[in-house]
Amino acid sequence: MSRSPAPDCALASVTMQIHFDALGGVAGDMVVAALLDAFPDHEAGVARSVRAALRKAAPEAAEGTVCTLAAHSDGILTGRRFKVTRDGKPAEENGPRHHEHAHHHDHGRHDHGHDDHGHDHGHHHDHAPHDHARHGHRHWSGIRQGLTRADLAPDVAHHALAIFGHLAEAEARVHGIPVDEVAFHEVGAWDSIADIVAAAHLAAALKPTAWTVSALPLGGGRVRTQHGPLPVPAPATALLLDGFAMIDDGIQGERITPTGAAILRHLCHGAAQPTGARVLQRTGTGFGTKTLPGISNCLRVLAFDEGEVAAPRAGRRDIGVVEFEVDDQTAEDLAQGLDRIRAHGDVLDVVQMPAFGKKGRMTTHVRVLARAGSVEAAIEACFRETTTIGLRYRIEAGIALPRESVTVAAEGREVRVKTVARPGGPTAKAEADDALAGEDHAARARLRRAAERIALERGGKE
Repeated sequence: MSRSPAPDCALASVTMQIHFDALGGVAGDMVVAALLDAFPDHEAGVARSVRAALRKAAPEAAEGTVCTLAAHSDGILTGRRFKVTRDGKPAEENGPRHHEHAHHHDHGRHDHGHDDHGHDHGHHHDHAPHDHARHGHRHWSGIRQGLTRADLAPDVAHHALAIFGHLAEAEARVHGIPVDEVAFHEVGAWDSIADIVAAAHLAAALKPTAWTVSALPLGGGRVRTQHGPLPVPAPATALLLDGFAMIDDGIQGERITPTGAAILRHLCHGAAQPTGARVLQRTGTGFGTKTLPGISNCLRVLAFDEGEVAAPRAGRRDIGVVEFEVDDQTAEDLAQGLDRIRAHGDVLDVVQMPAFGKKGRMTTHVRVLARAGSVEAAIEACFRETTTIGLRYRIEAGIALPRESVTVAAEGREVRVKTVARPGGPTAKAEADDALAGEDHAARARLRRAAERIALERGGKE
């Protein structure tokens, strides 16, 4: 799939959907790397936003900080890594991470799946304000003020504050303190601010209609910190991932970092999975810093454009299918109810058929076809007009041939005729109700044939 540069926001259309495929896991730098691998034209804009944020939120780190997008291969896959360095060194080589009181994870005993440039956990400590500065801790209130004052586009600031806000709220719940009292160790460090602001810039620039994510790898084991061992996923991460689907692929370590979880919470939580045909336009792969056994530690981005589907494929559509059985409604009452469902503006068709239900009872199976966007209205009509107390529904792909309904004059009568454009040539079918007005079978047959011939001839002339 092409990764070549394109005009700025080339795919930032109202129909673009972006999906995260969490093969190795999710971390802040992996999200940024994957998106920039797919949309490299935004690299310069990301760097500008990061520098602007650091000048206000971490001024001591603003000078000498550089963001780079580097090609990377793990021997299996190729992609990019997003690196933030200060004076040519990564974050873990710049204090205060090696200060004796800095928050520390033992990577020798408990290997993480990955992290955001080294460490990514935010944990609160009840130090005085001057101690926070000395130990490299940052209060959420200070980060918030810095990002608010920074020279960022309004949408970028909105996304960045929201992501950090999710982190702060999760930490506050973990430690049982007010949100404004939360102070971050590593998440508040300058490189993690850079990751979050970079992700915020891309979210603001791309503006997809939907962000979705695959089932997330659970990971496992423990990470050892200054404050004792913590389970994986870390407590704050687990809170941020509430409601997300997760799988255990048997690979231990920290697979989702707090920053990665906060980004997913902001972008993907509550987003409906898109249905129907989509055109895959771009892919991108972002690598983390750690090595996982037997699997690439990467996050993949898939960018789809739904708008490319409809135009060249006329007649394709998504259809809502609603099905249920009824065994306690009289035939007369059910027939009237199905007629009312059939007359609903969003219902395309209603079919019923006999079936055997539980205890060998004769029952009626009902299938309702509705417009995909109006399934809920069709379901409400089914519950209102029948005695069913439960049903199934799904969205299916469908295709319909172009058709037209015309009224023609044949043998002194007005007859409605439906014409259909078929691959082998147009066909016509007279409406049965109008054709039944003939005196006998032969007369009705002549009337149908005459009306259908006239309709086809009229179509050819038009």
